[in-house]
Amino acid sequence: MAKPLTDQDKRKQISVRGLAGVENVSDLKTNFNRHLHFTLVKDRNVATKRDYYFALANTVRDHLVGRWIRTQQHYYEKDPKRVYYLSLEFYMGRTLQNTMVNLALENACDEATYQLGLDMEELQDIEEDAGLGNGGLGRLAACFLDSMASLGLAAYGYGIRYEFGIFNQKIVSGWQVEEADDWLRYGNPWEKARPEYMRPVHFYGRVDYTPEGVKWVDTQVVLALPYDTPVPGYRNNIVNTMRLWSAKAPCDFNLKDFNVGGYIQAVLDRNLAENISRVLYPNDNFFEGKELRLKQEYFVVAATLQDIIRRFKASKFGSTEFVRLDLSTLPDKVAIQLNDTHPALAIPELMRILVDIEELTWEKAWDIVVRTCAYTNHTVLPEALERWPVDLFKNLLPRHLDIIYEINKRHLERITKLYPGDVDRLRRMSLIEEADIKKINMAHLCIVGSHAVNGVARIHSEIIKETVFKDFYEVDPEKFQNKTNGITPRRWLVMCNPGLAEVIAERIGEDYIRDLDQLKQLLDFVDDDTFIRDVAKVKQENKMKFAAHLEEYYKVKINPNSMFDVQVKRIHEYKRQLLNCLHIITLYNRIKMEPNKSWTPRTIMIGGKAAPGYHTAKMIIKLITSIGDIVNNDPVVGDRLKVIFLENYRVTLAEKIIPASDLSEQISTAGTEASGTGNMKFMLNGALTIGTMDGANVEMAEEAGEENLFIFGMRVNDVEAMDKKGYDAASYYNRIPELKQAMDQISGGFFSPGQPDLFKDLVSMLMNHDRFKVFADYEAYIKCQEKVSALYKNPKEWTKKVIHNIAGCGKFSSDRTISQYAREIWGMEPSLEKIAAPDDPPHDTVDINSIDVP
Repeated sequence: MAKPLTDQDKRKQISVRGLAGVENVSDLKTNFNRHLHFTLVKDRNVATKRDYYFALANTVRDHLVGRWIRTQQHYYEKDPKRVYYLSLEFYMGRTLQNTMVNLALENACDEATYQLGLDMEELQDIEEDAGLGNGGLGRLAACFLDSMASLGLAAYGYGIRYEFGIFNQKIVSGWQVEEADDWLRYGNPWEKARPEYMRPVHFYGRVDYTPEGVKWVDTQVVLALPYDTPVPGYRNNIVNTMRLWSAKAPCDFNLKDFNVGGYIQAVLDRNLAENISRVLYPNDNFFEGKELRLKQEYFVVAATLQDIIRRFKASKFGSTEFVRLDLSTLPDKVAIQLNDTHPALAIPELMRILVDIEELTWEKAWDIVVRTCAYTNHTVLPEALERWPVDLFKNLLPRHLDIIYEINKRHLERITKLYPGDVDRLRRMSLIEEADIKKINMAHLCIVGSHAVNGVARIHSEIIKETVFKDFYEVDPEKFQNKTNGITPRRWLVMCNPGLAEVIAERIGEDYIRDLDQLKQLLDFVDDDTFIRDVAKVKQENKMKFAAHLEEYYKVKINPNSMFDVQVKRIHEYKRQLLNCLHIITLYNRIKMEPNKSWTPRTIMIGGKAAPGYHTAKMIIKLITSIGDIVNNDPVVGDRLKVIFLENYRVTLAEKIIPASDLSEQISTAGTEASGTGNMKFMLNGALTIGTMDGANVEMAEEAGEENLFIFGMRVNDVEAMDKKGYDAASYYNRIPELKQAMDQISGGFFSPGQPDLFKDLVSMLMNHDRFKVFADYEAYIKCQEKVSALYKNPKEWTKKVIHNIAGCGKFSSDRTISQYAREIWGMEPSLEKIAAPDDPPHDTVDINSIDVP
């Protein structure tokens, strides 16, 4: 049971967690009991922990609803430009605690649940993660929604309400096993279905060219049912909306079969339509050209654009009729941001609406589309770029194929004028790739159909201009921008690391939570012994807490005084978990050789999911667990080295492990990680980074000072030079004895005693066709890790570097990223103003019934 807060605790916890006023606590208790009784239909004799969670969630949600309605009224009154963030992934994690943080309710809820004889942490643990994303791209979208609300932007996140999110990972005998993530099984208290805004989405059919215009006919219809989730800003009373679409079969779906006695089958066939929103594709940085995936991509775009245009036409305060019929002003009132190429079909779909339905000329429609849409690129890995077979389009979306051909024709005419006779350039820049199978290059479609194209870290934005999209950059240099990613400090500091948030607030006040640049003031305390001690103490407390969590859930006992060396991210060759494995083996061999030497104890934790069809990634997990079996059971090593694979890494586990980490591993091959955001979360939470000059690491080193990170390995130009001359893995293997020993142990069955050939595929890949050049960085990495071990023995100097890192985090707030998107891409101005709370008297009397809330 939670301990009551002492006066000293309450003084310390200023109001980062919000004040627990007597009235507030009393209201919360009353509402909690009311929900238990009326919403859940239970009393305290039969209620379960889950019932208590739902009662608390509904109580907190009550505080959102008035603000949510008031926010939408505010937007209808002011009629601001609206931004629509289209993403196939929103990796939200849990909602309860984040809502309490943003509404300043944490202490009051804590006190109320304590008085009710309940434990707040236990209740929070019951909530399912909303795992509607694979990793970085989906989590970035979630951070962006938080920042857009906190900056007062009229913003909407649009995506799919997957019935099954990213799979739950179980480790069985060292192997990854996937289990379905049935996150909605008990219901979701945070969402509100909006059947009144259901929209039809069309597939298949054929195109008729008639004197009255082009008609897409004989289509199959699927209905898109929206579910709205509130997105609260940080203490500004603004609550924006994330609208996720769920697929529903129309009532008359195949019911003509009823006449021939096929009624049961007709009803069962409804599932085929509803499969569209059934499951999230569990692929990160890998394109899977399945028809169902293309259906998902069109489904979200078609439903969303109907919604956008409906709202645009009706957006006049108090109106329920369409009052804005001239679509030429659409770009003044609407910004559409495409989160990678997954929502690329927004471009041809908006053209179809403007040309076929609204009857605009092609030229006028194209001008509107380009000024409205903007595209964010998230990767340079060739296997991740979407290229859809033309035949699949012809069958599923025949009208869109026509439109894409017309876009391409006009695009190539422009390029021909600029570069007469340059046939090779036309081939490279075409939206249609004429290989064995004709394919549509979705990134090219996004670039041609958008007014802005951005990468997600400075180095990544330069790479796309110099390599992948070089031809497009030469033609339209003004389109290309950089928007370095960021993370929300609300979830990734205040919520997951309250101890550190308080220690910082005691020194510089609380305003840094909305203006992370203020962390620079911490440089004044870099030599302050009390501050150094406070920061180190918080870290140690977080480590103890995480060690207890590991013991409870993973049944492993670790040394909380050891260095927590952590690499958590999707398992992928380019992220180089294998380089980490080679370091573990090298360290193990060194301890075995000199067992009496004074080694810096390390607990190395690696976590992440492998795409179910990605054989190499699954073998990497098996190798990590196999190394752990040998190392962890060797009495000579003891607790000086432990290797733990963190099962089922997800947002909720990240919130526990990141505040407890000492060392953050960001060791991708230079030029492959677009940005990374995990690296920023570790930095903000007081871990030091060991990393290559890749993605946002480059800017982190600039902000904190390169001397305060452990930077090693090849730079982008070194990698390019090596690509030109050829990478020879064998030369490193033959030259570096410790590397040879480690590889021989893997290939000889040392870590798989019963199956000596178990890792032959991994060995063969590393020796013969390793695109990510693990051996080339091995030596530099091992030397750099020696520096890490040496510094860790000097806690004061280590903590000083930690303070430099935290102080350098200002740039990596998603508030900064979103402010730049708003000003430089969307033509909007962020604001830190509060709007009136629901219990404030409204400045205008508003008839709520006259408002179209969504």
